[in-house]
Amino acid sequence: MNPSNSQRCEQSGSSADATLLDRYLQVRRHTETMIAPLNPEDMAVQSMPDASPVKWHLAHTTWFFETFLLSTSLPGYRQFDPSFGYLFNSYYETLGPRQPRAQRGLLTRPTVGRVLAYRRHVDTQMSTLLKSGLSAETEALLRLGLAHEEQHQELLLMDLLHLFSQSPLKPAYDPHWPDESGRSGRFKRLPGGLVEIGVSTGDFAFDNEGPRHRVWLQPFEISDRLVTNREWLAFIADGGYGRAELWLSDGWAMAQSGGWEAPLYWVRDDDRWQEMTLGGMRSTAADAPVTHISYYEAAAYAAWAGARLPSEAEWEFAVRENLLEQVDGVAWQWTQSAYGAYPGYRPAGGALGEYNGKFMVGQMVLRGGASVTSAGHSRPSYRNFYRPEQRWMFSGLRLARDADLNRPVPQALLVSIDVKDAHYD
Repeated sequence: MNPSNSQRCEQSGSSADATLLDRYLQVRRHTETMIAPLNPEDMAVQSMPDASPVKWHLAHTTWFFETFLLSTSLPGYRQFDPSFGYLFNSYYETLGPRQPRAQRGLLTRPTVGRVLAYRRHVDTQMSTLLKSGLSAETEALLRLGLAHEEQHQELLLMDLLHLFSQSPLKPAYDPHWPDESGRSGRFKRLPGGLVEIGVSTGDFAFDNEGPRHRVWLQPFEISDRLVTNREWLAFIADGGYGRAELWLSDGWAMAQSGGWEAPLYWVRDDDRWQEMTLGGMRSTAADAPVTHISYYEAAAYAAWAGARLPSEAEWEFAVRENLLEQVDGVAWQWTQSAYGAYPGYRPAGGALGEYNGKFMVGQMVLRGGASVTSAGHSRPSYRNFYRPEQRWMFSGLRLARDADLNRPVPQALLVSIDVKDAHYD
């Protein structure tokens, strides 16, 4: 996706600027390609407080470039519309008041056409800025802005699926949206030891992915694939949603009050289950990984299966040892790790310091990437995070368990891996 640091050093200034401009336009055009199947009515509605209208995503990502790059780095730049600072700020307290998140769906104005005109205006001005050459600091802001837009590309599809699931028509975003199918997982044994996790290269990463640091891991086992719908159906059939002993207390209360009996978007049709997808309503694919589950559901399933969720350090170590399949491109994977700061982490100053650090409480870490994640966006050190009750994102799980060297393990469930050294660079 992005050229490596060494490649950038070898490029002339104009060539590097052209590469950055191409990358910028690629990301921006992809967002607009994503909305091609939609009509203006699809883009204006907010289905729940956690979601945002498609139109808002289009405007907010544009506001980010206008606010953090054009307004500070392009001499003489004039805002497209001063009111947009209030309408499309997300959570940056440093930048002042904003439209309440739960009321973004009340913004019938500006129209979708006006928002697209805003995007064209900012893209034109960004092209001028990128052709003029960037300082290292401004280039870092640009790369953050591109990663930010890729995050919203995923959010746009998450929010759209939730919106379409509320319609009695159950419309398809893309009738050809693929199912992910595969075999069930097998446990692989890792020795643990003193390992390093966190971002380790000079390429772009979010600040919460570092600093790189050492973690001690006890020997453990981890499944090489994600839990499937077929396996989840067995959990349902065994009364998993009605067995309090499997659930964390808060999760049990949430499941009972919410009437949970299956993952979000599953609908029982007589004796079979159907699932609302971006391809519309479909029969649940038994061999596809289960998705749209909360942390509470993932933890309950793991308890039912005699296992647990992996820690984020275990997950990252196993990925760096190339022992796992379905690492990304399918579903974000819940870990048992609470979202917090790595040792030595310090948020940046100013508004951009609010990007990650202030959310480090009450949330759980997910690792990997999903079918709706933009290609090349994720990496082994990427730390996604959501509240434990949230389900509308493309979230799944893989199992882990503590290694018990005295416990006989069926060969069908275990592949022993000889990892020569638990350290890696």
